[in-house]
Amino acid sequence: MNYNKKSIEDVDVSGKRVLCRCDFNVPTKDGKITSDKRIVAALPTIQYLMNHGAKVILCSHMGKPKGEWKPELSLKVVAQRLSELLGKEVLMAADVVGEDAKAKAASLKDGDVMLLENVRYIKGETKNDPELSKELASLADLFVNDAFGTAHRAHSSTAGVADYLPAVCGYLVQKEVGIMGKALANPERPFVAILGGAKVSDKLNVINNLLEKVDTLIIGGGMAYTFQKAQGGKEGLSLVDDEKLEYCENMLDKAEILGKEIYLPIDSAIVPAFPDPIDAPVTVEYVDSKSIPDDKMGLDIGVKTQELFANVIKGAKTVIWNGPMGVFENPTLAKGTYAVAEALASLHGTGATTIIGGGDSAAAVQQLGFADKMTHISTGGGASLELFEGKVLPGIACLNDKD
Repeated sequence: MNYNKKSIEDVDVSGKRVLCRCDFNVPTKDGKITSDKRIVAALPTIQYLMNHGAKVILCSHMGKPKGEWKPELSLKVVAQRLSELLGKEVLMAADVVGEDAKAKAASLKDGDVMLLENVRYIKGETKNDPELSKELASLADLFVNDAFGTAHRAHSSTAGVADYLPAVCGYLVQKEVGIMGKALANPERPFVAILGGAKVSDKLNVINNLLEKVDTLIIGGGMAYTFQKAQGGKEGLSLVDDEKLEYCENMLDKAEILGKEIYLPIDSAIVPAFPDPIDAPVTVEYVDSKSIPDDKMGLDIGVKTQELFANVIKGAKTVIWNGPMGVFENPTLAKGTYAVAEALASLHGTGATTIIGGGDSAAAVQQLGFADKMTHISTGGGASLELFEGKVLPGIACLNDKD
């Protein structure tokens, strides 16, 4: 996939009606936004368009209304917050591509901003319905995609609309694709990937693809136990996917053939049962990762492994990380994830590139206070994983290439 795409700075937006797809899928409670992080992240692109005299038509989804008009998933709260942040009223359309949206879009003056209602209120959005794509395109002269979090979806507002309009990326997508695309296509070496999280099945293609690109692969989290068992380890009550044992053996063999290093945990933090609630106090023991007693389960990497992984990370020039090392929501079982985050943070200022692939790892890094020490924290967990898998992202592929 070509990552060298035109951005808003490569086209003249002055006096143009610009349809800009953002990711305003923000969490709400009792009709109020609980985190406006995604709205704030979209501001640089919106402000650039406003300051350069564009007529700005914003669109996004929120939640999964599945083609139904659910009032609790209306974007009105987003329009209110955007108005406050921009210091200018953001017009809120009563529909997506209906009479009100069309009338408001036609009335915009240069520098004005409006927001369409939740695009997923229309059934055709997630089906990439060409009719809806045409209707959306008819509102504007130019399409800007600034929603990396949905770039792996071929929907009308993320990809389909680009069939009918010139299409470029906003600053958020430009940064995501620029940093992660370069890391995957032309990394500074040594290149280390760290994969964690619960299930091997979620990361099958990621492991396979990354083995061909990285120098070293570190595997932690729940998925490590399936690899350990594939090597003859006794994993007790730990999470093991018996159907994927052969796959794990194949990946270990592949690494050997390619001359790549795979690091697995050498010790584990074990407990008798999964904490309930998840942050309940637990007492852990540390044992060899391949000798976990039958009545215990591993829920974090051990102290020796923390040291081993940290040493490998500290020698890297490019690091990508997706998935925690243990049950990081529990303070006692967050130590492995903390150690990896700390090792990545120690690379700050050395010229190394550190990339956090969204989702739980992004949450962990922010929660543990290391966010400002990372080169890049992705805004899209699913999209960054698919990028790591080597998949084409429809919301990026549809954008115009730079000459």
